[in-house]
Formats: sequence, structure tokens, C-alpha cells
Amino acid sequence: MGAEVEVKDEESITKLSTKSRFRYNSPLVQVSLIGLVCFCCPGMFNALSGMGGGGQVDSTATNNANTALYTTFAVFGILGGGIYNILGPHLTLAAGCSTYVLYAGSLLYYNHQPHQGFVIIAGALLGIGAGLLWACEGAIMTSYPPPNRKGTYISLFWSIFNMGGVIGGLVPFILNYHRNEAASVNDATYIGFMCFMSAGTLLSFAILPPNRVVRDDGTRCTDVKYSSVSKEATEVLQLFTNWKMLLIVPAAWASNFFYTYQFNNVNAVLFNLRTRGLNNVFYWGAQMLGSIGIGYILDFSFQSRRMRGFVGISVVALLGTAIWGGGLANQLPYSHDRPQSEKLDFKDSSFAGPFVLYFSYGLLDAMFQSMVYWVIGALADDSQTLSRYSGFYKGVQSAGAAVAWQVDTHKVPFLSQLIVNWSLTTISYPLLVLLVMLAVKDDNKTEDEIVNEAPVPSSNKDINSTAIST
Repeated sequence: MGAEVEVKDEESITKLSTKSRFRYNSPLVQVSLIGLVCFCCPGMFNALSGMGGGGQVDSTATNNANTALYTTFAVFGILGGGIYNILGPHLTLAAGCSTYVLYAGSLLYYNHQPHQGFVIIAGALLGIGAGLLWACEGAIMTSYPPPNRKGTYISLFWSIFNMGGVIGGLVPFILNYHRNEAASVNDATYIGFMCFMSAGTLLSFAILPPNRVVRDDGTRCTDVKYSSVSKEATEVLQLFTNWKMLLIVPAAWASNFFYTYQFNNVNAVLFNLRTRGLNNVFYWGAQMLGSIGIGYILDFSFQSRRMRGFVGISVVALLGTAIWGGGLANQLPYSHDRPQSEKLDFKDSSFAGPFVLYFSYGLLDAMFQSMVYWVIGALADDSQTLSRYSGFYKGVQSAGAAVAWQVDTHKVPFLSQLIVNWSLTTISYPLLVLLVMLAVKDDNKTEDEIVNEAPVPSSNKDINSTAIST
């Protein structure tokens, strides 16, 4: 009798804990919270970077800092999944978020003491922190949601995260509205960014570990215990021979490579200071629209999950080809040797065309990255595996970005940079189609799960315990 009462109590607790989607331990709330953390930290960093040169007139210091940033990011992005599996979300996120505050502070310092050293060191430390944060974010965003709604949750996260870029773009636009000449942003702009980033660091402690998150059907996201250093080292090394990860490499490399060209050679070159801030509002706003659109296609367009993947990749490929084609038309009239005679202001009659292009770049970025995250999320369901996959993706992505910032520092022609960006994204589409074809199954089971599937439990007791521990 006592055992039966205990089982009933556990069942009633589970029912109570899944009564509302808006409960604290639900995937919806937890994905929203990680979105808010990224809103405050990388969202504000994106707004700062999107101005070109981190808001400085001369982008040399921030280009070098970004090279240091993405070099360390490449290493700790790959290691980040293993670190998350050892430390859990609280320590991993808090350590990562705090480095964003330091980086914004280094640019504030640079406004008064124009020495690159502090900015470059802060950039390198930010790369370590960003690797930890994004590996943790990737594990949460891809493993907490139910398998058939991962696209929706990815678009939810992406919308909240990019709202940081929208508000972050408004900060320099408002504070520098009357400074349409070439100038660095004022101190208040950097202090505003630091306040947001500090809030994100504190908010990171609100994230629950995966074994405490319960989906609406009563199942837990994962019931694994935290790993060991030796196990994670072995698992991380095996990623480099994992054929699924190798097929993702071109998409990962491309997905941050184009930021340098778009921020420094479109936004910073074509527009004046206040208009750059306004452009960022719409660039990151477009990301919200793009993530929602592709999220709907990837979750609701067809009953077959593989078909949804094929359609999603095809839509992004067609849209990407059109947008980069428009970018080529925009790029031809100017170069390093033939700069524009005067920077565009949002009140100018010729502002509309380049503005629509920059808006479209933001739209494509969100659709491209959401698509890749959906594919990664379809490869597994457990938090440990997905944290490693996400970390590998962010590591390769950051290695590409490190190269891109140095490409721009060495004054590689704008047209060459555009062609390389267009080529990289184009190469990635057929490889992602192949990955979906070979590794994504229609019944919400991944290839590994089907191969390793355990026998069906023979007793009701086994069935109940399996449902609770899934």
C-alpha cells in the first residue's frame, strides 16, 4: 500500500508540474530565459559590432580584438560543450557572460586611452566566455524543446536574442543623433551596453539544469549526470571524425564569416554614424522576422520531418542567392580605391536601396543559422550530445570569423570578400540536404537512436519508469 501511495504521489506531482506551459521548469520558460541572457550579452555585443569598428572611427583595434576573440572562441567553442557537461549551466553561463562586460569596458577605456592592448586582451577573454555561453545556449535550445517543435523554440530564442540587437541599435542612434559626422560613439553608449551585459550575467543564474526541466507530457529533458574531464576530452576529439559534423563544417564556417563584410564594408562604409545605429535596429529586427518564418516552415509546413528540412534548406538557398545577387549589384560602384564621396544619412533620397539590402542581410542571417540549428537539433535529443554538437558548430563558426576579421584588416577588396561569402553559403546547402537525407528520420528519431534503440519494456512498471526518465 505504501509503495502504491508513493507512486500515486509522484504521478500527481508530475501532473501538477506540467499543468502550465508558463511554469518555471517548462522548456518554454527556460528557452525564453536563455533568450533573455543572450539578449543582454551577445545581443548587445552584436549591436556594438554592427556599427562597424565597435563604434570607433578606425576599425583597426576592434578588427585585431575580434581576431583574438574568434581565435579563442574557436577553441573554447569546441571545448565548451564538454565544460558545460562538467560544470552545468550556472557556472558556465555566468563565467561566459561576465566577459562581455569586460569587453564593452575596454572600448570605453579606448575612447580615452587609444592603446590596443587592453581591447585585444579583452577580446581574447571574450572569446573564451562566448565559447562557454554559446555551447550552453546550444544545448538548452536544441535539447529542452519537444522534438516536433524545435524549429518553433529556435525561432522564439532567436527573436528574444535579436531584440537585444534592436534595442542595442537604438542606444547609439539616440545618443549620437546629433553627431552625423565621422566620430567614435560617446561614453554613455558604452556604459549603457555594460549595464545590459551585467544584467545578463545575473540572469544566467535563473537557468535550470536539464534534469530539472519537465516537458508538457511529463517527460524530463534528460536525466544524465554531469560528465568527467576524461570522457568529455574523448568525446570532443571524436567530433573531428564524426561525418555528421564534417558535413556541417562549410555552413558553420560561413555563418559568421559574412559579418565582417556586412558590418565594416557595407554599414560602416556607406552610412554615417547615426544611420549605422538605425540600420542595426532594422538588421536585428529582420532577424526576428527571419527566424519566425523559417521556424514555421521547419515545424509546420509538412508532416514529414525530412521534407520540412528539405523545404527549409531550399527556401533559404533561393532567398540567399537573390540577396547576395543584390549585394553584388550594390558593391560594384565602390571599393577601397573608389570610396563613396559622402556617407549616406537616413534622410537622403538614395538611402532606401542600400538600407533594404542591409535589412535583407539580417533576414538571411537568421534564417541560415536557425536552419543549421534545426538540423543539429534533429541529430539527437539528449543535452550532452547536443552541447558537443553545438560547441563544435560554434567553434568552427568562430574560426571562420577570426579569418574574416583579418581578411578585412589586410584590405582585401570588397568584391572579393562578397564573392567568398556568397560561395561559402552556396556550398553548404547541398551538404545540409545530404545530412538531412542520411541522418534525420521522419518519426522524430535520429539515426543513432534507431540503431541503439532498447527493447520495448515488457511490464507496466518498466513502461512508467521509461516515460519518466526520457
